[in-house]
Parts: sequence; C-alpha cells; structure tokens
Amino acid sequence: MRMRKIAATAGLAGVLLLATGTAAVDAATRAATTDGRTGLTAESVDRYVRDYIRRTDLPGAVVTVVKGDKVVYAAGHGHTAGGEAITADTPMPLASLSKSFTALAVLRLADEGRIDLDAPVRRYLPEFTMADPRAEKITVRQLLQQTSGMSDRTFPELTLPAPDDLKDAVAMLRTAPLAAAPGTRMIYHNPNYAVAARLAEVVSGTPFAEFMAATVFTPLGMTSTRTVDTTEELPGAGAGYIRAYGQVIERAHPKWFVNGSYGVVSTAHDLARWLITQNGHGGALPRELVRATQTPSGVGGSTYGMGWSAERTAGGAPMLRHTGWLLTHNSAQTLLPGGEWGIAVVTNTGMISGDDALIISDGLVDMIEGRPDAKAAPFTTSADPWLAGLSLLNLGLGLTGVLRSRRWAARRAQGRTWRMIARLVPYALPVAFYLGLAELAGVLLNRVGTLDQLTYVWLALYVWAATGALAAVAVVAARLVHAVRLRRQAVGNVPVSETRQSASTA
Repeated sequence: MRMRKIAATAGLAGVLLLATGTAAVDAATRAATTDGRTGLTAESVDRYVRDYIRRTDLPGAVVTVVKGDKVVYAAGHGHTAGGEAITADTPMPLASLSKSFTALAVLRLADEGRIDLDAPVRRYLPEFTMADPRAEKITVRQLLQQTSGMSDRTFPELTLPAPDDLKDAVAMLRTAPLAAAPGTRMIYHNPNYAVAARLAEVVSGTPFAEFMAATVFTPLGMTSTRTVDTTEELPGAGAGYIRAYGQVIERAHPKWFVNGSYGVVSTAHDLARWLITQNGHGGALPRELVRATQTPSGVGGSTYGMGWSAERTAGGAPMLRHTGWLLTHNSAQTLLPGGEWGIAVVTNTGMISGDDALIISDGLVDMIEGRPDAKAAPFTTSADPWLAGLSLLNLGLGLTGVLRSRRWAARRAQGRTWRMIARLVPYALPVAFYLGLAELAGVLLNRVGTLDQLTYVWLALYVWAATGALAAVAVVAARLVHAVRLRRQAVGNVPVSETRQSASTA
C-alpha cells in the first residue's frame, strides 16, 4: 500500500526535526557482499542510509538487506526515544509486519492437520461471535486474507478502550456487524489477525507468544524476537517521534492492543533471518507455507495474500511488500523475487507524518534497479510550512474579525435578526471541518481514529484546522456580543414620546 500517495491526498484543503541521530553500525554485518549488476554493497547501503538520516534528521532506524541466503547489511542507526543507541541488536516494534508472522504460525497448524483453513472459525473458536449472522461463515483463510467482511467502519477499534489480551479482543467483536459478506471483498482490518491469533492460542493450548516462539521465531533462530499484547509492553512503551514543522518531536504512545496484528518486536539481525526464509532459503519452515502467505487471494481483484501484498517496483518488476504503522514508529518489508533481494526497515517516526521506512525501502529498491537517489523525504517536510502559514493566516483573520466586530454589529443593529444570523452561518464551516477531520481522514486512510490520534498522524494539519475553528468561533462570539449590546442600548435610548406614538399607532 503506497501510504505516501494516500497521505498526500489527505492534504484535504489543497495545501499542497529537535534531535539528530548518531549512527551505530554493527561492524560484523558490514561484509563486502556485492551484486555485480547493481553494485549494491554494505558500504553503498550504509552511505545511502546515513545520507538520508543527515538530510531528514531521522532520530533512529534499523535497516536490513539480504540477497538469497546472504546478509548484505544489518545495522542500527541513531537513538531511541529513551536516548539509547540503536544497533543491529536493538528490539524495534514491527507494527503490521507482524501479520506475516501470525499468518505463517496459523498455516503451520493447518500443515499439521490441526485446522482446516476453509472451515468456519467458530469450529475452532466458539467464543468468536458478532452481531451479524453472516459471521458464522467466516473461515480461517478469510481472516488471514482480510476478506472476512469485518471493517473499521463497523468496528472502529482504535476509538475504543484497548483490551488486555486476545480473549478480550475477540470478545469486543460481539457487538460489531459486518461491512460485507464473508469472502466477497478485501477490507484491511487489524482484528482479523487478533481473531486468528486467538484461534492459534486455543487450538494449540499455548499462550500465543509461546506458540509464535515455538513455531516461527525459534525455528528461524530469531532469538531476540517476541510478540506482545499491548503497546505498553513494547520497548519504551512504544515511545517514539512525530514530524512537525521541520522538527522531530518525542511522543509517548497511547495504549493500543496489538497482538496478532501488529505486536511483534524484532532486531535487524533477526529480520535478516526472516527475510532469508521469505526468499525460500534456510529450510527451517516448509517452502509451500511461505509461498502461501505471499500469494494474493484474488478476491475482488485483491493483491493481498496473508501478510504480504503483490506490487510492482518503479521499474515494473514484481515486488512483495507490507508496511506497518504505529503512531510513533513505521516499518516496511520488501521482497524482490527476481533477484532474491529482501529489505526490512523500521524507524521511530510515526504514521504519515514520518513515512521514513517506506521512503528508505523505495530508495534501496531504486539502487538495486540502477536508478539514482531521488533524495526523497517525508512529504510533510514540504507541506508543513504551507500549513504553518495558513494557520497563522487563520489567527490573523480571526484577530482582525474580533477587532472589527463592533463595527460589524453597528452596521446591522437596526436590521432584521435573521439576516444577521444568516451572515454568521458560513463561520460554522471551519468548525464543522475541524470536528469532522478525524472522520474525513478515516475515509481517506480507511482507518477510523480520533482527533487526538490525528495530532500524531499529521500535527500541522490538525493545528491548521483547529486555528480555523478557533478563529471562526471567536469572530462569531465577538459579533454576537456586540450585536446584543447595541440592541439593548438602542431599546434603552428610545424617547418617551416615541414610545407613546408607537403605542397609539398600535
């Protein structure tokens, strides 16, 4: 999913970093692995990543590149929100890259004959119920392919109190309807994978974290990888950074439930082992299971498989990819099957405002395919100055309107009240835009969130909308106060003779 393009669309109105990272590269992984056609080496990757960090003031990142069964590069750069240097062994939240791990774990149950992917989920998980009788037909495969019919539009999980475990996460779905009949549409929705994880937990009789370790992490030698229930269990409780007005701002992460869908924590070294497996090497897991997760469902033309999407590079070559976003971190994993390249990037900047992981990944793909460095940066670095100017304009116009409100009211003191009110109605538009901003962003991003979450996603946009609403309210309030005052004065200053004449006429 090309989130940078979606986010640019979310400019909405046509407006169209405090910390600098110190690099800490794990020397052991900087071997002189080279591809003769592209000239991609550990040194060229390192040079590109360092240049990107210098240009954008990215606080921290882990970057992994493999080719076939060899590690080209695995390193950490910069620092965490807690000030610790990031190395190739620093655990970082993978966000929605976790789905590909969960899918592979569930497929291992199917491979062992313990579940049937095309059987209803309720056969194995009777506790899974929804406020829609069609939910009884949802299959395990449909959960993994995101074709169950569940949706953020009918179950806005990020606006609800976060549960503490998988059982409670599944229980919350009891009041949720479906947005589509199962098996008819691909709708990206995190709870699909929470249900899948709970199913694995129940069928295996093992807590999901232990099941993942036994079936995926340990066989692959990913000894520093784990999965957690909530963001409170992430390193540093998920704290990271957002981008705003050319700065990076440290932010804590609110409590979200993440297990199954986006709760895996891993390192650059472990991600190398994961990518090598995804390239079909290592032999620790059945190759056919890995391929099954990478194969698109085709439902309604969907290119989504089970934690992977089939896409094309800028050069037109086949590519498998999945991105991940928390409010304070973002990630991307990419496979180029033609050359057996694998790339994984995790950065500690948040959703939309800092889509650094995807930009770095695209830059590395460009290097592989022989294209020059586009010197790309998060789009907000160029959009935020415009929004800052528009926000100041909002405040300036609001202040001018307040200062001139008495004069405005005086010109309309003798007019009809309804005409005056009609002139104030357009000022409701900025207020309505601000109050509906989260909903509008949800439509564009296919994720329903809150205004508070929008301050993480794109702070400058939020400030622009908020200053517009504030200015409108201030102007309307000032005009109404002066209008009421002037009308009261006018009534109090009517001469007695004039009052008698009016009564006589009546």
